[in-house]
Amino acid sequence: MKKFFLLLLITIFSGCSGQQSKINGVSFVGSPNEISIKEIEPVVKVNANWAAVMPFGFLRNLETPTVVFNVERQWWGERIEGAKKTIALLNKKGIKVMLKPQIWVWRGEFTGNINMDSEENWKVLENSYEEFMMLYAQLAQEMKVPILCIGTELHTFVQTRPQFWGLLIKKIRSIYKGKLTYAENWDQFDKAPFWQELDYIGIDAYFPVAESQTPSIEELKEGWQKHKIDIMKLQNKVDKPVLFTEYGYRSVHYTGKEPWDSNRIEGNFNFEAQNNALIALYEEFWSEPWFAGGFLWKWFHNHGEVGGKRNNRFTIQNKPSEKIIQEFYSAN
Repeated sequence: MKKFFLLLLITIFSGCSGQQSKINGVSFVGSPNEISIKEIEPVVKVNANWAAVMPFGFLRNLETPTVVFNVERQWWGERIEGAKKTIALLNKKGIKVMLKPQIWVWRGEFTGNINMDSEENWKVLENSYEEFMMLYAQLAQEMKVPILCIGTELHTFVQTRPQFWGLLIKKIRSIYKGKLTYAENWDQFDKAPFWQELDYIGIDAYFPVAESQTPSIEELKEGWQKHKIDIMKLQNKVDKPVLFTEYGYRSVHYTGKEPWDSNRIEGNFNFEAQNNALIALYEEFWSEPWFAGGFLWKWFHNHGEVGGKRNNRFTIQNKPSEKIIQEFYSAN
């Protein structure tokens, strides 16, 4: 089995050779407290060449129009101070950054369902969100961040207010000279109206790809085919590279069935399923010339204290999949 696995990795790696280096990224979770260079060392060790830095703004509920951000009660890593220091530490170790400001709705309600009940509240939300994004666009320019993500999984906001988003993109480009993307959810990525105005098609790639408790690599690859066709259709139409702004699987039974599901459950640990799902994704996408790479969800600063054999969450830290990522990222 081990010999087969090593041969499989060699096949994946050789299929990716000769192409431009991919974005081999991790989604670096903001720390509650200030971090130092030692917290970056595990990112280097896993051979990531990019990291997403994710400051947050908050909404009280799905109908609240005012984004609260950069306030003292937030975690250090979720404020501009922490984002700036984290970017500098990553850059010091040669890791490029996508700055990815995100909205969190209280109780974890899905941001795609944010929806205002009046034109007045839509205007308030637009003004508030613009202030939030422009603050971090300025930081991105100051820190020479190569990619800025202008939003994450906001499909109702995006589809209902396209004029606002067109103007926001122009305002961001007036001060930020790097590349832009937007992170749309897997089931709405083809409905964003502004891909032509950005540099990457950004997809949070939690596509359902398998029904089995422990799906094989072959089953997972077969499950990808219909989604891959849809992605390629949009890519051909827009003619922009595709970036998985988030991708990942939990180390849990049925990990390919509803990969977006983050509900807390006990047990059902399944590291083979996580391994297979990641390998299938790499085999399907990393060798494609139109595919830019992706950011693994998610990576915590306190590496020695997270993940492990009693963890069924997304992180690969201290799990068998960490070795897979380390070897794969070293070859791309």
